Amino acid sequence: MSTPTPRRRPGALLLAHGAGADRTHRTLVALDDAVTAARRIPVHRFDFPYRAAGKRAPDRAPVALDAVRREAATLVARAGCQAGRLVLGGRSYGGRMCSLAVAEGLPAAGLVLLSYPLHPPGQPAKLRTEHFPALDLPVLFVTGDKDAFGSPAELRTAARAIPGPVTHVWVKGGHDPRNQDPAIVEAVLAWLDDLPVRRRR
Repeated sequence: MSTPTPRRRPGALLLAHGAGADRTHRTLVALDDAVTAARRIPVHRFDFPYRAAGKRAPDRAPVALDAVRREAATLVARAGCQAGRLVLGGRSYGGRMCSLAVAEGLPAAGLVLLSYPLHPPGQPAKLRTEHFPALDLPVLFVTGDKDAFGSPAELRTAARAIPGPVTHVWVKGGHDPRNQDPAIVEAVLAWLDDLPVRRRR
C-alpha cells in the first residue's frame, strides 16, 4: 500500500505580469480575487521596474530577477510564512522570470506559469528552457491551445526536462486567451488544492 503524498496549503501567491501588460492585467486580477476569496491566502501582484518607470521595453533578466526576489521576500515577510511555502508565477514574461529566479535558488513551493513563452513566434528553435532541469518543484502550465509562443506538443516535449511534477491545462485561444479567465482560475485553484509538499533531498 503506497503512502499518500503529504500536502500543505501554500503560504502566499506572487504574480508577475507579461511584457506588454502590468499588474492590472485582467487574468491576474481575476486570479488574485479568486485565490484571496476561496483559499484565503495572501496574493500580491507587482509591476516590474520598467513598468513602474513608465517604460515599454521589458527589463533585462538580471533586473527582473532582482525584482522577483525582492517582491518575494516582501510577501513572505508580510504573510508571515516560510519562504518555501511561497508559490510564484504569472503570465508569459513574468512567469518565465519567476521560473528563472527559482532555478537560481529562490525558495518556492510551486510555479504557476500562464502562457509560458516557450519560444518567440515563428522561431521554434529558440527555446527558453535552459533552466528547466533546475525546476525540482511542482509546476503548473496553463496555455492556450493555439499559442504562437509554443504549441501543446512543443510544450509537453520541453517540459519533460523538468524534474518536478508537471501539470498541463489547455484552454481555448492564443497567447492571451480571451474569455478564458474562469477556466484559468479554476485550473489554478484546483492545482493549489492538490499541491504536494516539496520533499527534502
